[in-house]
Amino acid sequence: MASSHSSSPVPQSKSSDAFFKKEADATKRFRPVQSLPDVCPKEPTGNPNSLHDSPSLVVDQQRWTIYHSKVNLPAALNDPRLAKRESDFFTKTWGVDFVDTEVTPSFYLPQITKEHFASYQQEITPREKVHERCKNICTPKDTFDRTLLHTHDKSRTDLEQVPKIFMKPDFALEDSLTFNAVLPWSHFSTAGGKGNRDAASSKLLQEKLSHYLDIVEVNIAHQISLRSEAFFHAMTSQHELQDYLRKTSQAVKLLREKISKIDKVMCEGSLRVLRLSLTRNNCIKAYNKLKLMATVHQTQPTVQLLLSTSEYVGALDLIATTQEVLQQELQGIHSFRHLGSQLCELEKLIDKMMIAEFSTYARNDLNRPLEDDCQILEEERLVSLVFGLLKQRKLNFYEIYGDEMINTAKNIIKQCVVNTVSQIEEIDTEVVVKLADQMRMMNFPQWFDLLKNIFSKFTIFLKRVKATLNTIRSVVFLVLDKNQKTRDLEDTLQKNSAKESLVDSEVAYLTHEGMFISDAFGDGELPAGAADSASQRNTSPNSEPCSSDSVSEPECATDSSSSKEHTSSSGTPGGAEMMIGEDMKLTDLELGRLANNIQELLYNASDICHDRSVKFLMARAKDGFLEKLNSNEFVTLSRLMEGFILDTEQICGRKSMSLRGALQSQANRFVNRFHEERKTKLSLLLDNERWKQAEVPAEFQDLVDSVSDGRISLPEKKPTATEERKPAEFLIVEGQKYATVGTVLLLIRIILEYCQCVDNIPSITTDMLTRLSDLLKYFNSRSCQLVLGAGALQVVGLKTITTKNLALSSRCLQLIVHYIPIIRAHFEARLQPKQFSMLRHFDHITKDYHDHIAEISAKLVAIMDSLFDKLLSKYEVKAPVPSACFRNICKQMAKMHEAIYDLLPEEQTQMLFLRINASYKLHLKRQLAHLNVVNDGGPLNGLVTSDVAFYTGNLQALKGLNNLDLNMAEIWEQKR
Repeated sequence: MASSHSSSPVPQSKSSDAFFKKEADATKRFRPVQSLPDVCPKEPTGNPNSLHDSPSLVVDQQRWTIYHSKVNLPAALNDPRLAKRESDFFTKTWGVDFVDTEVTPSFYLPQITKEHFASYQQEITPREKVHERCKNICTPKDTFDRTLLHTHDKSRTDLEQVPKIFMKPDFALEDSLTFNAVLPWSHFSTAGGKGNRDAASSKLLQEKLSHYLDIVEVNIAHQISLRSEAFFHAMTSQHELQDYLRKTSQAVKLLREKISKIDKVMCEGSLRVLRLSLTRNNCIKAYNKLKLMATVHQTQPTVQLLLSTSEYVGALDLIATTQEVLQQELQGIHSFRHLGSQLCELEKLIDKMMIAEFSTYARNDLNRPLEDDCQILEEERLVSLVFGLLKQRKLNFYEIYGDEMINTAKNIIKQCVVNTVSQIEEIDTEVVVKLADQMRMMNFPQWFDLLKNIFSKFTIFLKRVKATLNTIRSVVFLVLDKNQKTRDLEDTLQKNSAKESLVDSEVAYLTHEGMFISDAFGDGELPAGAADSASQRNTSPNSEPCSSDSVSEPECATDSSSSKEHTSSSGTPGGAEMMIGEDMKLTDLELGRLANNIQELLYNASDICHDRSVKFLMARAKDGFLEKLNSNEFVTLSRLMEGFILDTEQICGRKSMSLRGALQSQANRFVNRFHEERKTKLSLLLDNERWKQAEVPAEFQDLVDSVSDGRISLPEKKPTATEERKPAEFLIVEGQKYATVGTVLLLIRIILEYCQCVDNIPSITTDMLTRLSDLLKYFNSRSCQLVLGAGALQVVGLKTITTKNLALSSRCLQLIVHYIPIIRAHFEARLQPKQFSMLRHFDHITKDYHDHIAEISAKLVAIMDSLFDKLLSKYEVKAPVPSACFRNICKQMAKMHEAIYDLLPEEQTQMLFLRINASYKLHLKRQLAHLNVVNDGGPLNGLVTSDVAFYTGNLQALKGLNNLDLNMAEIWEQKR
């Protein structure tokens, strides 16, 4: 295999007919057979022409080795000998099921016959003869192989006689088991009677071991004889190899001499210049490093100096810069091994100092005198503290301010109470120690002034808190805006760097292709990025600095950052722009959450003020003080609280429900007490009402006149004049006269008080509407019980319920009905659209009142109806005319008219008498039918006609009834 891959190239013939061109020299044509081709694929044969003058890397690296051999795995597995496949592990089952099929001849290949090989046989026949002669000269390889194989089999058979234990790699006679197996002790026993036999056994063992030794020696000698030719050949090759190495050594020595000359002439001076330049740069770096170390050494005194002036941000920046320098530039410096931990402890100390400082600032800011001045206390100090806390990620510092707000709110109320109590002489602070008890001893004006003072203090307090928190939020937004700008700048630089890298790649490609940049780009066509990058590449990184006092790169960066920090912006609070460093690693989410928490803190301040105010109110309301207030006092209190609530909502921008809820709770209690008082008052008035017409004082007429324009309001009390106005007999409402009782006059005033209370306290509109509806229903039902139900007979002691009482009750109800639409409109204007459904109560009340009025009218008609039934049932048609019956009827009709005419309007009087006349005609018609008196013009008819004429004349003679159409013809039965 190796002989076919000789390193010497095979000469090829230029002729297309010949396959090989043989050398003319016979010595080269017939080379002797070389042994061990696998060990030495190309070995020198001693021929000087086969050696090169010097080592050739080109030829040697192409030499064939055993690693160049390749095996086609499918060809190895595709073993056609199916009978032996079972013994092969890899091909045990593969191919067993193959089926032999006949291959179909291809249509694209021609049929090959012997004539196609005729010319080849003629050409190859001489060469075959030459080949045969060469075979006879050379030893047949197969014969040698057969001999070698036979010898190998024989030696193998001999070696099989030797026990396997001698062939083990771990064979050692020191092992007792091995020694006993090789030399059994039974052969050396000398017991009695067995000496001769043991001696024979020992001799036999010795002969056997000698035989084994002979077999091994014979095999070793045989192997040596087989390798003798290779051994002598290797010795011959060793001499040639020594000659080859000697020439190689001479060539290397010559090359070294030439390289040494080149080094002295061309490289030594240049390298010395570079070495000196490198040494100079190292010295400069060492100088800069020492200078930086001196600067770092001054860090702690500088930090102490900054802390003495409360420059927390500058101290933190200096610590951060120093730690960065220690980790990058001065890493591993032994003298600074403890400085990093010292700076960390100093940074923790600064954190505690800033928190304590911020707590002190919050306490001083909130506890200063509460005046109208709402300016920020030491704004620059606040901004510096906030920046320092943000830099250290102390994002919960606002909680400290929140705690101080709670304490300050408590102190404000306490201080106001103490100041007010000290000015009241009636309160003895030595006897009454507790502030709550001292406060409860105040009357309403004193307590009201105290509450007003507390509200004013809380308003100033909230304005100060808002100003301070707005400053803190502005700092947070400033940092947020700085982060956004930094992000935009980084995006811009990233885009520019991407463009520069693209240009650099183009320039590198042109340089690699052997082109100049000036050739690729015309004059003026070179991009700016490429020019910059090219100039940077042309600049040596180890170039000399401008002066020996130049500082290192981190120090330059520190100076540039400090110059940025001292740049102030007029649009930021307290020159905050200079405090924004590059190392505030706060995310937008954290900053946004912090801003929201600060805004929520302002809302909490409003809630705190409201909560403290609620506790103050509840402390005063323990003894029922607020429930005992009259309407004016409670309205005044409600307006004060509503004003404070609106002020806090305007300052903080959010509604706080605690004080509003407390006001609503007190308002509900006030409404209940207000309603119960007036309902009780109305009940007492009704129980003592004798249902007689009452005189109308001038103040009630003024009260009604104030409502006449549709606006409900209680008129202010006028100073007493020299001449008092006399009370009127009737109440004039929009030109109509109303005869009323005293209870109704007071009821109207009560109704107007309800409406006025709704104007003063809008939050109780719905409750007032419900209570007023209940009051009106109560008056309607109670008056019905007293008049129609005759309850006044037992309650007041009236002898009877007269028609005048009934008519007066009806007129009073009509007066209330007149005001119900006005009351409805008043409440409708103050209700929310979703609450309009509550107005249906007024519709129900109006209906109830109209029903009551109709019942009274029916009662009046029923009284006369019973009278007609009693008188006309005894009527007889006879002289004299007019009869006594008709005289009594006319007399009763006149009394009825006299009783109701001044109380009811003329239209209602006419309608009432029409109904009474209809009842009269019905009873008269029934009696005439009973007496069989018909309208036939006879004497009886004439007598009846005379009585009816008397009745008609008397009825029409009454005041206001002269035009009444009585239609008396209906008393006669119609003829069919």
